[in-house]
Amino acid sequence: MALKAVLLSFNGIVINDESIRQTLSNQLLLDENLRPDEDDYTQVCWGRSDRACLKGLLAQRGRMMSDEAIDKLLLKKSVAYEAWLEGLEKLPLYPGLDDLIFRCRAADIKMAMVTGSQRRDVLNVLKKAELSEHFIEIVAGDDVPADESKPAPNGYTKAIAQLNVTYPDLQLRPDECIAVEDSFAGIEAAKRAEIPVVGVAHVYPNHMLQRRATWVVDYLREIKFDWIGEKFGGMRMDIDENPPEAEVTET
Repeated sequence: MALKAVLLSFNGIVINDESIRQTLSNQLLLDENLRPDEDDYTQVCWGRSDRACLKGLLAQRGRMMSDEAIDKLLLKKSVAYEAWLEGLEKLPLYPGLDDLIFRCRAADIKMAMVTGSQRRDVLNVLKKAELSEHFIEIVAGDDVPADESKPAPNGYTKAIAQLNVTYPDLQLRPDECIAVEDSFAGIEAAKRAEIPVVGVAHVYPNHMLQRRATWVVDYLREIKFDWIGEKFGGMRMDIDENPPEAEVTET
C-alpha cells in the first residue's frame, strides 16, 4: 500500500482568512436585522461549509429562509470576499504550503481540496496565488448539501471519487490518502471517511488536536512523508528530514 493522494482543507490550511469570513457572516446577519455573536460563530461555523454556517446562524435566531434566499446571501458574501482579496497586497497564505505542494508533485502524489467555502472564493484565491494548476479536483461548499457538510464524510468521499474519474488507473482508496485539516469538524469528517489525518495547529493549539488527528504538527513544513510513510508499507521520502519530537505527535 502506498500514499497516493493528499486532500487539503482550504480555510485554515491554505489561507488564513477566518477573521474576514466571520466579519462577512456578521454583516449578513446585521443586514437581516439580526445580532451577531462571536461564540455562536465559533460553535456553529468553524470547519463547516458556508451554507451550513449561515443556515445554522439563522436557525439559532429563529429565522428560516428558502434555498434561493440563502443562495443570494452566499453570493453577496462571495462578492464581498472577492473585494477583500482585491484589496490585499499579499495573500495571507500559510507558510510551508509551497513546499508541501512541491514535495507532493515530486513524489507523484495527487492533490485535491475539500472545503466548505464557496467554489468562487476558492478559485479566486488559487488564481491570485498562482496555485490553480495544482488543484484540479476541488470539492467545495457548493458541491454538498448543508447537512452533508463537515463533520459528515461526504466531501472527502466525493473527492476520492472525483480523483478516480480523473485518474482511472489510480484506483484510490481512503486508506491510501491523508487529509490535512485544522478544525475539529474537518478532522472528524476525514476520519469518518476512513482517511488518516494530519492535524495542523493553525487554529486550535497542538494539544487540543492530539486526541483527534492521526498526527499533529504545528506548521505545514513539519509534514514529512518519511514518518507518514510508516503507515503506508514503509514508503520512504524526505528521509533526511525527521520531524522534531516536540512538535509532531502521532495518536
